[in-house]
Amino acid sequence: MRFTETFRFALQAVTAHRMRSLLTTLGILIGIAAVILTVGLGQGAQKQVAGQINALGTNLLVITPGSSTGAGGVRGGLGSASTLTLADARALASRVVAPDIAAVAPVSQASEPLTAASTNWTTTVVGTAPAWQRVRGRTLLEGRILGQSDLDQVAPVVVLGPTTASELFGVRDPLGQTVTVGSVQLTVVGVLASAGSAGGSASLDDQAIVPQTTAAQRILGGSTRTSAQSIYVSATSASALPAAYQEARTELLNLHGVTTADFSITSQESLVTTASSVSKTLTVLLAGVAALSLLVGGIGVMNIMLVSVSERIREIGLRKALGAAPRLIRRQFLVEASVLGLLGGVGGAALGIGGAALLPGLIGSPVSVSPLVVGGAVAIALAIGLLFGVYPAGRAARLTPIEALRRD
Repeated sequence: MRFTETFRFALQAVTAHRMRSLLTTLGILIGIAAVILTVGLGQGAQKQVAGQINALGTNLLVITPGSSTGAGGVRGGLGSASTLTLADARALASRVVAPDIAAVAPVSQASEPLTAASTNWTTTVVGTAPAWQRVRGRTLLEGRILGQSDLDQVAPVVVLGPTTASELFGVRDPLGQTVTVGSVQLTVVGVLASAGSAGGSASLDDQAIVPQTTAAQRILGGSTRTSAQSIYVSATSASALPAAYQEARTELLNLHGVTTADFSITSQESLVTTASSVSKTLTVLLAGVAALSLLVGGIGVMNIMLVSVSERIREIGLRKALGAAPRLIRRQFLVEASVLGLLGGVGGAALGIGGAALLPGLIGSPVSVSPLVVGGAVAIALAIGLLFGVYPAGRAARLTPIEALRRD
């Protein structure tokens, strides 16, 4: 018997009991859909986290101060000290000292109220250098970014985030308009393109970027005249990130004259690794739970195939009496079991893809479904049908013609 005939007979056997076949494949269908959705949720979460981290900047290292010790020996958390200076940032920008560092941007910031005409809005005022745009990987919606001349001349200029510009000026063009921070009037010279969230409630779109000298001398004052709250460092490439990390650490230790770091350096690589590890663990856990339903579905296939063998014993005996070899009988039932698995896999894949399209709007989390995952899920369903059909098929192949024809 040719395989095409075997497949045709298998389809006839499956469609002869439509309701039974549907209920049998339901377990596999639900399991495959669950696997696709759980893996999709995990991959979507990983991409979302990676996108948020990449929004911080290109090949980024973030250097923050160490902890401080106040009166009575009370220690503050990391970042509470003033151990980073503008001189540190200038030293790290030297290609001789740090050849794997492409750009350096010291940052001092504070939450300040901004006023434009009769409208006010409280946002984060960031005092930084022109390299900030390159380090943070930001683009402009209109206007220009800060220049070295703005820094040298302590220019009263500002570049607004899109949210800040919208809150202060509405639909009006903010370029050339004036905003007031305290008693300082700043001219808007640019508006940043949207970059979304940096994670949590922090918005990269709600900022006001001013020259570091302007922020230190005219807005923030205090220790920010010579110190930096953090220093953003961009490596020359992703592969150079470890080398840039070591260069920055070594130079800062030498500058501060310490052997134990009074600062901390965070890289994107460590953030991505940690976030991906958590996402992968959750994905494996959820996929394991979904795999249990596949196991139940496979047991259902085996159960129905055993019932089918019992119902068709006389048919099996007659075919054997007419010369059908045991391998042909075995193949017949294996193909039937595989068809049940394949139907469940295709139905589960369709349900999973449909769920992936609907879920993001309901739960607010992205679901990433790749063709490789869908194809693999269908292949797994086919394999489950084949695997759990081995015992019923073997049982049918072992029947002797006389024993089979003698059954009522």
